[in-house]
Order: sequence, then structure tokens, then C-alpha cells
Amino acid sequence: MSLNTDAEALEIIELLLTGEIINKYDSLNKDDLPPRLRKILGAPNCNTEIERPIVLSEAIVEKTLGIGAAYEKVSKNPFVKYEDFGKRLGISALDAAAGWFLKQDVSDLIAENPALSYYYEQAKTPGVSYDEARRLTPRYCESRDYLDAKLEEIIGDDEELKQARNLILFSASEDGEMSLEDLVCTPRQEEMIKKIDVALKNLDFLRERKIYEFGKLLFVGPPGTGKTSLALAMAKKLKMPLLEVRLAMITSQYLGETSKNIDRIFDLARRLSPCILFIDEFDFVARSRVTEDNGAMKRAVNMLLKNIDTISFVKNGVLLIGATNHPGMLDEAAWRRFDDVVEFPLPDFAMRREILQKITRCLDCTCDYDGLANETEGFSGADLKIMIKESLISALMRDSFVMDDGDIEQGMSSVRDRENIRLGASI
Repeated sequence: MSLNTDAEALEIIELLLTGEIINKYDSLNKDDLPPRLRKILGAPNCNTEIERPIVLSEAIVEKTLGIGAAYEKVSKNPFVKYEDFGKRLGISALDAAAGWFLKQDVSDLIAENPALSYYYEQAKTPGVSYDEARRLTPRYCESRDYLDAKLEEIIGDDEELKQARNLILFSASEDGEMSLEDLVCTPRQEEMIKKIDVALKNLDFLRERKIYEFGKLLFVGPPGTGKTSLALAMAKKLKMPLLEVRLAMITSQYLGETSKNIDRIFDLARRLSPCILFIDEFDFVARSRVTEDNGAMKRAVNMLLKNIDTISFVKNGVLLIGATNHPGMLDEAAWRRFDDVVEFPLPDFAMRREILQKITRCLDCTCDYDGLANETEGFSGADLKIMIKESLISALMRDSFVMDDGDIEQGMSSVRDRENIRLGASI
């Protein structure tokens, strides 16, 4: 296969060009590398600056691209240089190599690689936009590598913070599989998202006027109505990591350490900001007050409420979201800590139809969406997803990729059986 039609060779040349361009232009940083090429930088750290020069060996090419024997695949290219010592590869003539690369079918590669786009825009190449490439490329601080490195820097050898870290589920914004466009939100939920977006764009304005009481949200609604899904989608939209905490889990371990762990969790959130701190099972605060007269639990609740009082999206960059399936259990002391309460009701007919359409948009389905939305009254969004998953499995068991009415009925029955079992177990 000739070089100009070899996909692996083009990948290698792109990588070599990117390294050469990064070395040449000091203004470029980690945000100018597409995520798939960032492994050339070695171990992740919290700095967006790049330590130069970038040296590319066959081992680094294989680690980054998964392609072995790199030089053998590009040796016919006259612009590739190779050093036996360290098996290093590079570009001998940048302008000539970039000109050759441009003649290949690589417009998509250039469009999603800010470093390449920067070079070609400088060279006045038509149709190339560095700003657009940067807009489409996730920032380094949104990556899992950055989040892990930042946590390592914050926690270090602090055993207490290590203990707190084990009680938190961390999600980088790039981890989110679902975006806001994938969800079906109520008008009230959409309004809340717009408020947060506007506040984020005007943080300096709010700080100057000491408008600090903003960004403490309470999500209320039955299980499966999308509270956690919306929090994760917001993290993706706002380009922030999400720290998910379940209060019951914190208190089930190290009872004597519960109060301190709550304090440490909020401390981690402040140091990691901007971020979203998502506290699930918030009704635990109420349950802990009525179930037993336990001094440690009372101290934990007081510590939680105190930390909520001192956290601020405007001041600290921490967006606090509490979630509960049982809002009636929360007393005034808990309610007044939140400046916005957002309801997550079971989806109505129109929402169920839209949810079903979004779930099945990549599937072959002979669904009557109106009829199905009518038949699934009382189903949550999670129930509808389970129903479609079970319907798909039913179709696959028939050696078919197309879900028919029988498959849908099978999926619906599975959800109802689950609910009957749950209700029976609770009696």
C-alpha cells in the first residue's frame, strides 16, 4: 500500500508534524493537542504548559497511536528523519512535509487538531480555522488525566484526604456519555440550566456586587427521574468535574470520622474548583434526626449544614446540588440552605414520547410512539430505558436487530415485573 493511502502512515505523519509544530511555536499548549495525541507528553500533570522539546520515539508513537514499527511504515517519506539511538523519529523539513500532508485527504484531521490548524492558518491555507479547532477540542483541564493529576497534587500524602477521596465518585467532564441534548427536561429544569450558564458568564459581576447566594440547588423527585443524569450532563456542559457523594455511605463507615469526612469532602471540592459537588440521598439528614439520639450523627449533620452555609458558586466556584427522593422528610433548616428547588416529576405523555424517541434514535424499531407513551403512564425515564433495553435483548434473542411489537411488550412486562417484585418485597 502506498504511503498516501496508508491510514497508519498518515496517523504517524500527523503525530510527527504535531510534535514539530508544538516545538516551533512556544505559544501552543496542551489545549492545542487533540486528546488522542496527549500521551506524547508523558505523565499527566496539572500544568497546561508543555515541556519542550517533544521527542518522539517508536515507543512513544506506539503508546500514543497503538502502531508498532513506526519508522518502517513511513520510511519512504523523504521528510521523515530517524535516529538509531533511541529509535527517534522527526520531521526534517517542516514546510515541505506539511505541504505534502495537506495534499492527502486529511481535512478532518486538520480540523480537529488545533496545532495543525494553527500552522496551516499561519500559512494562509483556505478553509482552516485555528479558533474553530480550539472550540471543538476539549480543554486539557476537562480530561480525566488532568483530574487525576490535580487530585494527586491536592491530596499528596495526606491520609485524611485519601480517606475522604475514597468516599467520592469523581467524574471528569469528558467522561460524561450523555449531554443535555440527550435528556428530556421540564421547562423548570431548562430555566435552572440557563440561570447557571448566565451566572457562570457573569461571575466577576456577581462577585463585585457581593451576590454570593447562588448555585445551591436541591433536586427533588422519585427515583429514576433523571436527577443524577442531569447533574452529569451539566458537568459536561459547564466543563467541570463532578464529585458525587452519597451521605448514607459516608455515615456507614467510620462513624466517629463522619463529621470530619464531611468537612474533608467540602475542602476537596473547594480546592478542586470550579466543580460540581453532588450530594445524593440528602434526606439522610432528616432520617438521622428522627431515628436515634446519636451525638456523632448530630455533629455530622451540623457539620454538613455548616459547610453548605459556607460554600458558594460565586465565591468558591463550587456548584452544590443536593438530591432527594423524599422531600417531605426535609425540615426548614435543610430547605433554607438551598436557593433553588428543582422538581423532577414522573414524565408526562409528551415527555415519555420524546424520551422513547431519543432512546431509540440509533435503533431499528417499529414503535408506535404515541401508543407506547399512552401505555407507559407512571414509568420513569429509567423505566423507559430498561424497557427498551429488554426489548432489544428480546429482538437479539430472535436473531433480529429490529424490535417489533412483541419485543416491546416483552420489555414492558419486564419493567412491570420488576416493580411488582419491589412492591412485594416492601410489604
